[in-house]
Amino acid sequence: MTRFTLALAASLGLAACLPAGADAVPSEYLAIEWTLVSINGQPFTATGKIDLSTPGSIAGQGPCNRFSGSYDGTLPEFRPGAIAATRMACPDLAAESAMLAALAEMTRAEVTGPVTLLLTGAKGGSMEFARPMN
Repeated sequence: MTRFTLALAASLGLAACLPAGADAVPSEYLAIEWTLVSINGQPFTATGKIDLSTPGSIAGQGPCNRFSGSYDGTLPEFRPGAIAATRMACPDLAAESAMLAALAEMTRAEVTGPVTLLLTGAKGGSMEFARPMN
């Protein structure tokens, strides 16, 4: 066998071991946590963060609770599945509910500038996030 054939066989063998949806996440999405700035063009005054750095996974922090789940699609395609959240109460629980409800409606995730992540939905909704500054 030639080296090329061996390398190809090894590559195919490794690719077969990866879970479905384990495509590489484009580097522009790899900010550890993006900070929520607005929902549907309205400022989000509470604290909200999202992390898309693991292929197929969503994680984050709302004003009160941490959440996690999965999404289908290869970014920028983005179809969230069920989102699980801890159940702590706080004064900003309504803002958190709005955040999670909006997230469930999103269908696309795009980095639109050096520091902006824009999630958009099929019904016209949007969520704008900013990259944390170091």
